[in-house]
Amino acid sequence: MSDILLKPGAVPLADWRAIYQGAAPSLDPASAPVIAASAAAVERIIAQHKPVYGLNTGFGKLASVKIGDEDLATLQRNIVLSHAAGTGAPSPTPVVRLMMALKLASLAQGASGVRPETVEMLEAMLLAGLTPVVPSQGSVGASGDLAPLAHMAAAMIGVGQIEVAGQVLSAEGALARAGLAPLSLGPKEGLALLNGTQFSTANALAGLFETETIFRSALVTGALATEAAKGSDTPFDPRIHALRRQPGQIETADALRRLMEGSAIRASHLVDDARVQDPYCLRCQPQVMGAVLDLLRQAATTLEVEANGVSDNPLIFPDTDEALSGGNFHAEPVAFAADMIALAICEIGSITERRIAMLVDPALSGLPAFLTPQPGLNSGFMIPQVTAAALVSENKQRATPASVDSLPTSANQEDHVSMAAHGARRLLDMAANANAIVGIELLAAVQGCDFHAPLRSSGPLEAARAVLRAQVPMLDHDRHFHPDMEAANALVRSGALVTAAAIALPGLA
Repeated sequence: MSDILLKPGAVPLADWRAIYQGAAPSLDPASAPVIAASAAAVERIIAQHKPVYGLNTGFGKLASVKIGDEDLATLQRNIVLSHAAGTGAPSPTPVVRLMMALKLASLAQGASGVRPETVEMLEAMLLAGLTPVVPSQGSVGASGDLAPLAHMAAAMIGVGQIEVAGQVLSAEGALARAGLAPLSLGPKEGLALLNGTQFSTANALAGLFETETIFRSALVTGALATEAAKGSDTPFDPRIHALRRQPGQIETADALRRLMEGSAIRASHLVDDARVQDPYCLRCQPQVMGAVLDLLRQAATTLEVEANGVSDNPLIFPDTDEALSGGNFHAEPVAFAADMIALAICEIGSITERRIAMLVDPALSGLPAFLTPQPGLNSGFMIPQVTAAALVSENKQRATPASVDSLPTSANQEDHVSMAAHGARRLLDMAANANAIVGIELLAAVQGCDFHAPLRSSGPLEAARAVLRAQVPMLDHDRHFHPDMEAANALVRSGALVTAAAIALPGLA
């Protein structure tokens, strides 16, 4: 049974997130008439026997070659097989399924000229859990994500491989097991399936969704680190942020203030604290994380628009029986959005690592060296901080903008490309790094708060501490550290840490 009803052109971000997380999409039946009208228009255009790009001509630099009616089916099959030239590791299954759903919603808007049975095939594969094996490398993000989408299209015609319930089968065998026959492509259909920005967009959306969870978790761990260092909540005073007027900053400061409200640890140093100001990693959390929030929201707006658009070429207009060639396949908006998300991920990890470094330094935190009761005999959090630094450095290198690069392809016919695909594809790896950094901060901050016993933090932060301590005891002497990190990482990645805090934290919406 379908979990999400796709309304082409009007799918909210929350539905794309649900599909990424495993929901099964089906198409709104109301789209059937426009799909049929588009396919009928293609038949009428071909009947005119005039050369029309993508319908009865070659592709790219070969667009001037006219193809006879008797070869039109072969033409569409050939473009799929020849363009299925990706390489590298298979793309994650959730990303490929999201890509398929994006393509389904695009084709169903009646501007691509595909037949109803082609749309139905893509929908049936999604509902049956048939996921084409799509190599992750090979797209430059212009003239569409040709190679990745060609691997998807190849699976639809029974070529290549399909993953079903964790098992990789031949495409033909997987289709047969699901009671589906390989698709025979009609005019324009091969090109329609592999032309578009759906691979880049799916990867960018996946990175965006993961980053939102990490962002919220980092607000919780940042507040915990402030408590561990006995930092001040004065920098979160709403009057400060109202004067600057940055929306994300205002919301972030409000969230941090609510997370710390009622803390006995904070109350213990309200009077006669010799420190005048905290380090930037504590004091400037609203400014840094607020800017991150604003950037993520801007990227989300771009990607939601892209996800609901049509990026095929040529585009079919049934009311006039025209096939218009343009450049909607150029993924520059996605490339820019991916670059923004990469910068946001990088900064979340960067400021988080600085708080970890502060906590392990007794001169800055006032806590035992490396957060261990017996420094020297024990190394405590010495190397987890090093790991966090290594991950920050990796993300800095990966955050270099991809959108400013271009390498001409297709004999200079495609002479300016977006590089959106790898710009978006790096985001999940970057998010995994940031997730691990925030997980380390969770461990360090909770350990730091433990040294303030019997003083307790606020209700939300004590709940966050408890969810960690249910799995990871205080580090009173050195032990195998990796399992502790894996437990903390899982709490961040799943959103369980945010759920435990039970405070409404800002996000994309």
